[in-house]
Amino acid sequence: MVNHMALNRNLRQAARAKNDEFYTQLVDIENELMHYRHHFKDKVVYCNCDDPTVSNFFYYFSNNFEILGMKKLVTTCYKNRQRDLFSQHDVERAIKLEYDGFRKGDRMSNIEDIGITKLEEDGDFRSPECIELLKQADVVVTNPPFSLFREYVAQLMEYNKKFIIIGNMNAITYKEIFPLIKNNRLWLGPSITSGDREFGVPDHYPLTAASHRIDDEGNKFVRVKGVRWFTNLDHKKRNEELILYRKYTPEEYPHYDNYDAINVDKTKEIPQDWGGVMGVPITFLDKYNPEQFELLGIMNTGEINKGIRHEGTPHGRPLVKGIEKYLRILIKRIKA
Repeated sequence: MVNHMALNRNLRQAARAKNDEFYTQLVDIENELMHYRHHFKDKVVYCNCDDPTVSNFFYYFSNNFEILGMKKLVTTCYKNRQRDLFSQHDVERAIKLEYDGFRKGDRMSNIEDIGITKLEEDGDFRSPECIELLKQADVVVTNPPFSLFREYVAQLMEYNKKFIIIGNMNAITYKEIFPLIKNNRLWLGPSITSGDREFGVPDHYPLTAASHRIDDEGNKFVRVKGVRWFTNLDHKKRNEELILYRKYTPEEYPHYDNYDAINVDKTKEIPQDWGGVMGVPITFLDKYNPEQFELLGIMNTGEINKGIRHEGTPHGRPLVKGIEKYLRILIKRIKA
């Protein structure tokens, strides 16, 4: 039997000489992936933004390989020194890992046994080498660079891949992302619905933000607001019906000045007896059930996503009695 704790410790020790990636905490990975266990059976899982020497995604999948009934785990990391990307490696070449479970007769796996090799290219997820690996994968699970989120999702869509990835909630407003949500090609995962999340950072990372800490072993962590999981794999919570109990009144739910819809400030305040269009906060998507509501559009200013604007007005965000509200998603109940 493989000693996973020792294996993971050996892998981390092998990474100390280089700059590590911003890595997702194991508890956040466990809390999300527990909702998709049956999706991994007999599947090739590809983590294409993950150095296996520091990745908690690798640790999770290698620990649960037999339980999940996986076929293979593949991870690749990017050789990179730019500050805006999550993998910040000071190495000559990127690496790849292929893991197909325990090897019979071995008393303990080591780096050589689980197949870590150097890539010919730099490990960028857009490189031909990594695209070939992507084509062979069934499910992609990783923490991609937030700054490249649009391009990363576009690639997943181009190759028709199933995925579970983490990103910033602001991505919902992107013109490349919202249409995918509207057309039920992408939705939010169930485990994170509010607050912020903690990520590990490299030793050289400057801890200038107020929300940071250093643990007893000297590891650095920062907290990031507005984090969400994005996926196109079904999970039970996606089909839960939102219980509505509020009654519509024109005083509590005023119409917008620049669009024919009522304003709803909180998801839990959606009225049960209103059949028209409603503007709800972006956090509504945490509770969105496509069998209960129809997504119509998004009201937003700015060049990224102009949203739905009332004809003849310059405004994208909704106005109530001349006062601009925060971004709103336009929805309508689906009649039973």
